Amino acid sequence: MGHQAYKIILVIFIFMNLTITQLEYIVAVDTHRNFAKAAAHCFITQPTLSMQIKKLEQQLGVLIFDRSKKPVIPTKLGVKVIEQARNSIQSLVKIQEIIKDGKGVIEGDLRIGIIPTLAPYLLPRFLISFVDKYPNTQLILHELLSDQILDRLSKDLLDVGIMVPPEPSNYHSLPLFQEEFLLYFSTNHRLQVKDEIEINNLDISDMWLLKDGHCFRDQVATLCGQEFSQDSTRSIQLESGSLETLRNLIDQKLGYTLLPEMATIGWRKQEKQRLRRFKGDKPVRELCLVTHRSFLKKGLIKALQKEILSSLPVEISDKSSEHVIKWKPEL
Repeated sequence: MGHQAYKIILVIFIFMNLTITQLEYIVAVDTHRNFAKAAAHCFITQPTLSMQIKKLEQQLGVLIFDRSKKPVIPTKLGVKVIEQARNSIQSLVKIQEIIKDGKGVIEGDLRIGIIPTLAPYLLPRFLISFVDKYPNTQLILHELLSDQILDRLSKDLLDVGIMVPPEPSNYHSLPLFQEEFLLYFSTNHRLQVKDEIEINNLDISDMWLLKDGHCFRDQVATLCGQEFSQDSTRSIQLESGSLETLRNLIDQKLGYTLLPEMATIGWRKQEKQRLRRFKGDKPVRELCLVTHRSFLKKGLIKALQKEILSSLPVEISDKSSEHVIKWKPEL
């Protein structure tokens, strides 16, 4: 959007006697679907927020929110008003970002979402070096599932996600790295005697998996070509969101699981001895920085990409892209 378009937006605001603050208020209510939470987010009292939104509705001559619903929801026309409000706010904020990028300035807040199966293994590698290198930045981190990251990106509640990229849609992806899926067995498992494992040897009902909602669970099911149905005869039935929990169960001679390679970096020799790779083409997942199509803070995000790439262990950064099976999520 050029400077002329920015001038048009500003003229419209002046002509209609609107303020950016009023637009921010209706966006906050739409995001939180609650006036009290939106007021707290905007650091004002609820009566002030309600009064300003009521004033905006009177100026526009439309009802933006249906207050009879719990949680509060936008009216049919309100949805369109809020969408335009988000676009207008983003357009004006973009002026500052264009200036920063043009001057090569790396500063400000960067709101990052990262999937739980990557966060514990990647974040410690680059966080300290990034903030040391760019002291005028603040990283705001959220550990979230993939669909939560995409939802927040679309609502401008996050600037970037670190995750497996979705298929081409409203999102852009900046590549980071690929990591293999590795098998981790208990010492008494029947498949541990094999040096390499064929995919058709796996039985998903005999495997420990993350609970529903985790993309890594979906990746494993896709890889095995099986629907997950846990063996009901098991003495232990587990719904876990932690790879470390699954790993600790296996250390107690309870079956096996699949792990992303980053989770195994730095393991002791006796643990690595129970890891197995797949025979033939290696299944991998690709990790990227994912942004919404209208994303801002390009300088910050490019700096983040560079810092992550420089922090990767040699086992990951030197990985060949040949002879692999890439997993792609479905939306």
